[in-house]
Amino acid sequence: MSLNRSEKEAVISDVTSLAAKAQTLVMAEYRGITVADMTKLRTEARSKGVTLSVLKNTLARRAVAGSAFEIVGDQMTGPLIYGFSEDAVAAAKVVADFAKTNDKLVIRGGAFGGKALDVNGVKQLANIPSKEVLLAQLLGLMQSPISRTARVLAALAEKRGGGEAAPVADAPAEEAQAA
Repeated sequence: MSLNRSEKEAVISDVTSLAAKAQTLVMAEYRGITVADMTKLRTEARSKGVTLSVLKNTLARRAVAGSAFEIVGDQMTGPLIYGFSEDAVAAAKVVADFAKTNDKLVIRGGAFGGKALDVNGVKQLANIPSKEVLLAQLLGLMQSPISRTARVLAALAEKRGGGEAAPVADAPAEEAQAA
């Protein structure tokens, strides 16, 4: 079914606003995917904060014109699904994970940080841990020296015969685990 001019302008406007907020764009060819599988992909994407859209390529090119995703305009050919995400790795992760279990979804490319990504670039982006995991790892690294110092001081105090220092040494470790 063909869209009239005002409907096309509305689609372009919606996709332009998505592109303005997004950090990542992933494009994949969806030829041969069943409706049930496509619904499963869309549900998974929605839960991760990824917006998936099946668009006419000419409308997609117009929508991303002037944005950081304009550089992949020449790759917008064939039946594509476009995944936009504000999280840097979410779109790549959702599409790459789904492509592992469904060989009919073929990753074509994408864009991140104003740079075009090929298939391998999208897969590498998908392998980066999520923001929450990275923050947890950073917190663990920051807490590690403090807790080790507290254990060493507690051991020194215990070795010198100051048995009273043991409860103090446990307190920073408990605080570190609570955070």
